[in-house]
Amino acid sequence: MKKLVTLLAALPLAVIPLALVPLAPARAAPAEDLAQVIADHWAWWLSVHPERATALGERRYDDRLSDPSLAAADAAAAKAQGFLDRLNAIPDAGLDPAARVNKAVLARLLRDQVADNRFGARQMLFTTYYGWHQGFAELPNDVPLRTRADYESYLKRLALYPAYNQAAIAVTAKGVSEGYVLPCAVLDGFEKSITGVIAADPEASRFYAPFRGTRPADVSEAEWAVFQARAETLITATVEPEYRRFADYFTRDYRPKCRASVGASALPQGAEYYAEQVRQQTTTDLTPDQVHQLGLREVARIRAEMEQVARAAGFADRAAFIAKLRTDPIYYAKDAETLLAAAALEAKRHDGLLPRYFGRLPRLPYGVKPIPAETAEGTTTAYYGPGSPPAGIAGTYFVNTSKLAQRPLWELPALTAHEAVPGHHLQIALQQELDLPAFRKYAAGFTAYVEGWALYTERLGIEMGLYDTPEKQMGRLSYEMWRACRLVVDTGLHAKGWSKAQAIAYMRENTALTEANIEAEVNRYISWPGQALGYKIGELRIRALRERAEAALGPRFDLRAFHDEVLGQGAVPLDLLEARIDGWIKARAG
Repeated sequence: MKKLVTLLAALPLAVIPLALVPLAPARAAPAEDLAQVIADHWAWWLSVHPERATALGERRYDDRLSDPSLAAADAAAAKAQGFLDRLNAIPDAGLDPAARVNKAVLARLLRDQVADNRFGARQMLFTTYYGWHQGFAELPNDVPLRTRADYESYLKRLALYPAYNQAAIAVTAKGVSEGYVLPCAVLDGFEKSITGVIAADPEASRFYAPFRGTRPADVSEAEWAVFQARAETLITATVEPEYRRFADYFTRDYRPKCRASVGASALPQGAEYYAEQVRQQTTTDLTPDQVHQLGLREVARIRAEMEQVARAAGFADRAAFIAKLRTDPIYYAKDAETLLAAAALEAKRHDGLLPRYFGRLPRLPYGVKPIPAETAEGTTTAYYGPGSPPAGIAGTYFVNTSKLAQRPLWELPALTAHEAVPGHHLQIALQQELDLPAFRKYAAGFTAYVEGWALYTERLGIEMGLYDTPEKQMGRLSYEMWRACRLVVDTGLHAKGWSKAQAIAYMRENTALTEANIEAEVNRYISWPGQALGYKIGELRIRALRERAEAALGPRFDLRAFHDEVLGQGAVPLDLLEARIDGWIKARAG
């Protein structure tokens, strides 16, 4: 490793002995500078994400919760800018290709963090899809619970929730006073996501779940009884009163001040904020209008494919086939256990096909669970929860078991491909095993890459033989159409003045999604501007890269090797992915 040579003092060497000449400190090489910035950043990141730090094996912050206050956000943005300044001072010329990617990924993450803090929308701490109250309710699933120290840490964090909750409410209240409040049109039923966490019996609480399991080996039976009693007291006297506090605030102070408009453009700094979200979520320089036009083209293409499938299945047109798919009871599970069993069986079917399409598979397994009841009715049809190898936590494929008449079985192949394998679990679990800096393994998740990959795998399901009936084929096309419609609907809502009714009508006309799913999805787009755009943008780029590789390599193209290469550096912005695949094509062609 080369180092820069420093000059001696300006005096001629003949004037004083060489041994007396003071040497300036040697300047570190760029690679060493970068390694130090990455190490410093990761140490800081763990300190401000203490719950995640615990899950990753860093136990210095076990007695803390993260800080949702604006003061903490300002301090974090200032720290991020400091790291960014240090990165910008490091010349790329002294870095090898892998180090340049590390630098570019960290720089993108830091720039986005600094940019987000400039907008008042940072005070909007919940959407119809997530919120701090639900995040905290997942604590038993997010941290290790195997030893006395684990349980002591968990109980300490339950005791800290009042300060956390009250700080989050204070930020939210300030946002409301400045016009940063969710639209009235998306808030029906939101209160249930808060009150649903409150259990009539503390032993039935989600927070008590760790104490219904096996006693840790280093805890005696008498001590275990004390732990259980402490948990019951904390749940009833400390945690649940705060959920009531938030519910009261929401119904008394927040809901009455919700806004009539639905688009982000109606917020202060709205147009600029939305353009920034489009840039971040797609990792491109596309404008909202360019995204909208791309969506219209994709919708037209997919609609033509849906017509072909419908006619091949014996229907007059796609509308007739979709009407049957939405209403025929043979396509719907009669109880939650049946739906979960069908999802689990579909997942195992996918597991068995993976080695044909991937050279490297993750060690971490995943499970299948229902989405918590208090959020299920207002959220999406499924989602994935990442695991943690250091903490011994598996990934989770969460399935929505509410409103069973709206959860068709013909969606399961595409849904499972996306949320479990070869989609989110395969990609994220592999990322956690790569030889990468910790921040890239555990904290880098670019929507266009992560969701683009998951959507790409839905299409890969054609080659995997997942869609062996016309209903499943239409289910996949409906899912692809769903993501294409997002490009139109999200930009329509936030940049073109669309109403919620327009968005729902557009989704109803073009997808096979059921009414409940459409309502939940449109609410999500309204309350989380821009996030839904990354799916189709990312998928189109990955498909284009595959087509480029197939054309360039011809018979030398290896699909398993291509997939391993796409997944081989974890989540990155799309321009870095393109550079990697272009390099791979060049190397294999040579």
